[in-house]
Amino acid sequence: MIETLIAGGGIGGLAAALAATRAGCRVRLFEQSAQWSEAGAGIQLGPNASRLLRDWGLEQALAKVAASPEQLVVRSATNGAQLAALRLGSSFSKRYGAPYLTVHRADLHELLVQGATAAGADLQLARRITQMDQSQTVVRLQLEHGGEVAGDLLVGADGVWSQVRKRLLRDAAAQPTGHLAYRAVLSQAGLPLRLRSQDISVWLGPRLHVVAYPVRQGEWLNLVAVVEGYRDDSAQDWDLEAAGVDLHAALGTVCADLQALVHAPELWRLWSLHERAPLRSARQMASGRVALLGDAAHPMRPYLAQGAAMALEDSAELARMLAMVGERGIDVPTALRRYALARWQRCARVQRRAERNGRVFHATGLLRWGRDVSLRLLGERLLDMPWLYRELR
Repeated sequence: MIETLIAGGGIGGLAAALAATRAGCRVRLFEQSAQWSEAGAGIQLGPNASRLLRDWGLEQALAKVAASPEQLVVRSATNGAQLAALRLGSSFSKRYGAPYLTVHRADLHELLVQGATAAGADLQLARRITQMDQSQTVVRLQLEHGGEVAGDLLVGADGVWSQVRKRLLRDAAAQPTGHLAYRAVLSQAGLPLRLRSQDISVWLGPRLHVVAYPVRQGEWLNLVAVVEGYRDDSAQDWDLEAAGVDLHAALGTVCADLQALVHAPELWRLWSLHERAPLRSARQMASGRVALLGDAAHPMRPYLAQGAAMALEDSAELARMLAMVGERGIDVPTALRRYALARWQRCARVQRRAERNGRVFHATGLLRWGRDVSLRLLGERLLDMPWLYRELR
């Protein structure tokens, strides 16, 4: 049985634990925090993500906490006019064989904890990794307060500030994008009727955009406003308290409904967005007996709503390759190399498209005019992405 060690207990690490355990590996996951905690924010799960959760046996549990938007609507932030819409719901599910869902991050995290535990993964809290060494035959980890563990491989799923990546690749830290994300979660029952929604709504404005969508079976509304700017303090903290007045000033003049919506939250959280350049080779995702996954491998801007989905896809592919160890002479380093070869180009494409979307979303001048005309003329043809959502195999 392959002894699989995982660093990080976020969505990527837990998905890897669940998928690898289901593939027949013995899994031990090490999370440095003393308790499970996933800061409150929403996640969009396209068919490429919801399909995997279904395959891992989480479909019914997910249905109890997720929302199923009927459409994605793009509007002008300045006057509120609709620019385009993409039908979701049953037609989208039929097209791609899986639904488009929206979920609270904490709910998805809890489902993965339960799923990985039920599958037999050993999930350990308050276990910070201080040292990592690998040889041709084994990976060894030193843990804080003493103790050593050894395994056949290590999966670095410890996020954008990954210490596993730092030790493996010895590259520079992730860099700020110059964008700040303000986020809040609102009870829909407390909102005026005109502001309640079961759709995914996107407002595009000069140097800003706002996204809102339902979570928790539609009872709550996840709200994210992204503006351009920098913040020097606590760059590595993605859950800072934020003042609404700063956001209101950054938004400037927007349409009345959007103005009312962004004034509704009493508490905002702030996330300074960081990224790395798109992947350039498979070597950046695996070397020897160590593999990187999710944000540790390919952090990306959130403008394609695919950060969590790419981590789920990574996990599925990693498990598929590990299941082949022992077949046709495939050993662990070969399996990890194949995993990286299978993933890096797709992840790099998503990174590039997300970066491009950020420029388009925040466009000014002639680019903004051309964007709006294109959205009005092409609508769903621009918003739908078969290359991303269809089944990979």
